[in-house]
Amino acid sequence: MVQRRFWRNLLEQAWKRRTVLWLHGVRRAGKTVLCQSLPKIEYFDCELPSARRMMEDPEAFLDELRGKRVVLDEIHRLANPSELLKIAADHYRDVHIIATGSSTLGASRGFRDTLTGRKRDVWLTPMCLADLDDAKSTNLEHRLRRGGLPPFFLEKEVEEKEFQEWLDSYWAKDIQEMFRLERRDSFQKLTEMVLAQSGGIFEATRFAAACEVSRPTVANYLRVLESTFVAHVIRPFSARRQSEIVSAPKVYGFDTGFVCAYRGWRELRREDLGDLWEHFVLNEIMTRTQSRDMYYWRDKRGHEIDFVRPGRGGKPTAIECKWSATGFDATNLAAFRRQHPLGENVVLAADVKTAFQRNYGTLRVRFEPLELFAAGLSKL
Repeated sequence: MVQRRFWRNLLEQAWKRRTVLWLHGVRRAGKTVLCQSLPKIEYFDCELPSARRMMEDPEAFLDELRGKRVVLDEIHRLANPSELLKIAADHYRDVHIIATGSSTLGASRGFRDTLTGRKRDVWLTPMCLADLDDAKSTNLEHRLRRGGLPPFFLEKEVEEKEFQEWLDSYWAKDIQEMFRLERRDSFQKLTEMVLAQSGGIFEATRFAAACEVSRPTVANYLRVLESTFVAHVIRPFSARRQSEIVSAPKVYGFDTGFVCAYRGWRELRREDLGDLWEHFVLNEIMTRTQSRDMYYWRDKRGHEIDFVRPGRGGKPTAIECKWSATGFDATNLAAFRRQHPLGENVVLAADVKTAFQRNYGTLRVRFEPLELFAAGLSKL
């Protein structure tokens, strides 16, 4: 078992701001184990009928928990989960609650109140750098190949069918229970295509033809994938200039292990590592910021920046992800800065252990270890 001290600290800090926390993340990301590892915790599994019966009278249930720390796992199984959390937030401030689920609160029809202003969100992403430290793992390629779901990362061997079993469980327990979509084959086909083509430009019409559904249906499916954190939609950064791509999003799969599985990559080649490193960097930034406020940039001549983080006063940070810093070409950064001259230029390379700067003409570029860059983004 990985201790995941970063996440335990994040939950403790969040509890100082709100007494009700919404812990969300994909299935098997480790929400249950993380919650059960917290000290002095009362744990309730809402998948059990006996637990649901206890909560039919929210006030009587909460009266018994005065002064305690409580986990309500899979709370969407309750008939009216938001009612219990709202009562707790408003009238039982001495009860500290973590409610868990796989989607954003309010994404499914089971939640009648999104509890705006009453709860704090914590998004449990696939394993980050801090988790690798806790696992005493220095093998980054193992993390890229296996992915960041603890059961897949820790097993000695993972069979291909286990990824499909995860996808089947995702459909049955998340999609059917929370969204009640009807066309399983089409939805799973889209999910598989998103994972296999992760990081590419999303062309809805092409996906619609392959999945045998309409373009609006594909858009709806993509919203479901995004709200359940299985896909991340990264939109283009632009000043609406004619030379820039302004509408076509890129879509990333949630986990490098699933990307490898659905691309058929059993062994990683050197040319695969840069693409997977880009996914890992995205995961790390989202972990630290607890946000998907991220963009990419591309112009019509083919210049592209991996990620752009908007900054105050029109000073966006341009981020390039490289497996190796050797031979870095600043052409794309220079093209970006001709359109957006203010802001920092950062290269996050897997082989950079100490930060340094380099000038490319008038362009200054900072090379940083991902650990250092991510630490500067932390919301702790």
